[in-house]
Amino acid sequence: MVAGLSVRCVKKIVNHLIKLREVVIISTTPIIYALSDSIGETAEMVARATASQFNSGEFEIIRYSYISSVEQIAETLEMASKQPSVICHTLVSPELRDAFKELAESSNVPTVDIMGPMIQAVQKITKLSPKLKPGLVHQLDQDYFRRVEAVEFAVKYDDGKNPWGLKNADIVLVGVSRTSKTPLSMYLAHKKVKIANVPLVPEVAPPRELFEIPTTHVVGLIINTAKLNQIRTERLKAMGLASDANYANIARIEEELEYARSIMQKLRCPVIDVSNKAIEETANKILEIVRKNQQRR
Repeated sequence: MVAGLSVRCVKKIVNHLIKLREVVIISTTPIIYALSDSIGETAEMVARATASQFNSGEFEIIRYSYISSVEQIAETLEMASKQPSVICHTLVSPELRDAFKELAESSNVPTVDIMGPMIQAVQKITKLSPKLKPGLVHQLDQDYFRRVEAVEFAVKYDDGKNPWGLKNADIVLVGVSRTSKTPLSMYLAHKKVKIANVPLVPEVAPPRELFEIPTTHVVGLIINTAKLNQIRTERLKAMGLASDANYANIARIEEELEYARSIMQKLRCPVIDVSNKAIEETANKILEIVRKNQQRR
């Protein structure tokens, strides 16, 4: 007890003070509700950007994500009507948008439709119909992250590095030096395909892991002798080295190509001749192999 007051009386006073505090908070702290039938990041970012323009006041920003029913909208409007509030939303579902508009008109809560005017404007100039499906921007984000993951994979498993990771590749490219393995790997990575590549050199046995993955997941790259000689000669010149080095020697090139063909025969993998093909053309052939592999799953 406190100063002769019973415990029950003290509890009543405390509860009353708590309620008074809640009333004060409700009456003095403006609230911006950010509603969405998806994650709601856009609505919240707009709310925070708006609040930042008012240095003299504090705002509470409450985000409600994945709105899926009229009841959720009604409850939010009811809460908002009891205190200084504004509701902004990025609802794209036609049913939820119509319900929100109807319910908002019968309340005294200011509301802001963030997506609606923009969708209508774009629809007007393009004559196209919007999908009106929530969460599409995050599907695009997922595409972006898959692309980044594929690029990181291509770098990590470039030029035979980390052979234990070959089993995780969508495609493993094999071939002698200067058959565009790395450029193809990076090009395909931007198509969200995980590519590893392994150089074939007579003096170095291919990694054991290469023979443990399905043959349909390996693609051999070959090139004619004259073309490879030309490419390697130019490469030596660019590096300031003598053009008659063993790297560009015709006999050496033929030896490497013969060895590469023998490995590809053992692997029983599809082979693409890149002699007169652009990167894009070869990549399209590889993408077709990837699609066939996916259909087999």
